[in-house]
Amino acid sequence: MIWNNDLGILETVFTLIFLLLYGLYIFRTHKKAKYLRTSSKYVWLKFVLRSSYFILLLLALLGPSFGETKQEVKSVGKDIFYLVDLSRSMDAIDIQPSRMERIKHELKGITAAFPSDRQGIIIFSSEAFLQCPLTSDQSALQLILESLNTGLVPSGGTDFAPPLQMALEKFASDEDTQTNSKIIIMISDGEDFGEETDDAIDEIEDLGIKLFALGIGTEQGGKIPSGSGFKKDTRNGETIITKLNPSDLQDLADQTGGKYFEIGETKNDVQRLINSIQAIQGEVRGVKQIDTKTNKYYYFLYAALFLAIIDVLFTVKVIKI
Repeated sequence: MIWNNDLGILETVFTLIFLLLYGLYIFRTHKKAKYLRTSSKYVWLKFVLRSSYFILLLLALLGPSFGETKQEVKSVGKDIFYLVDLSRSMDAIDIQPSRMERIKHELKGITAAFPSDRQGIIIFSSEAFLQCPLTSDQSALQLILESLNTGLVPSGGTDFAPPLQMALEKFASDEDTQTNSKIIIMISDGEDFGEETDDAIDEIEDLGIKLFALGIGTEQGGKIPSGSGFKKDTRNGETIITKLNPSDLQDLADQTGGKYFEIGETKNDVQRLINSIQAIQGEVRGVKQIDTKTNKYYYFLYAALFLAIIDVLFTVKVIKI
């Protein structure tokens, strides 16, 4: 048996009041019986009766639970890898305060929307690095997202193949997870300059892994801060304007049966992305049988009421003359 409530101040006060008042009642009864030179032993019958239903009422307040019922509890979840482009163009300020800061802010909200799912982060430019393995630890995810910056990867062009291949390798190493609950989210602002992306896309499509693409930036483009000024083209000395190039991201989503979403100055598809991920059914990772106990307070309450009715209906002469 377990108790849903603890013996609190209220129950303790009621008990003390009951004992005090009934103690005074017994004392007065004995005093009168002694004065009349008669017996008062029958006062104890009432004391036992009233104490019994008082104790039963207290037990009902404490919420006793007993009896075993088997209940099946399923653990359901998905595995999500975020592939985050950290090339220098992600520092562009066409989206305030910058593309990088904006995507960090949005990713915090996206990851928080899936607290029961395992999520991981892969960062890339021309190379890919595992920044966070699949985890359900929201605190670790938020901390890693806060530390993202373009200085974490070598400067160079954007290549989608390395992060896609790394995500496939990490998924493949986890044999306990089915492919229909695995999701890849490619986040970038630019054009894919890699030559092996098609091979990775074919494998993703064959395995049935869900892939979504999230573009960040504007068509008008923005400057890239560098030192006290802005990044310039080394060939002609002109300030570089980097623009969102969604075509490769759209092709990536189209070829794998996924969807393309976008974050711009006036456009934000983050909620649509979250809804699309939520629509994917997670995998049942495990099934447990747990014992559940039901609050049976009413048994004690009914018994207390029954004894109270007996107390009212049947009187006992506590002093017999």
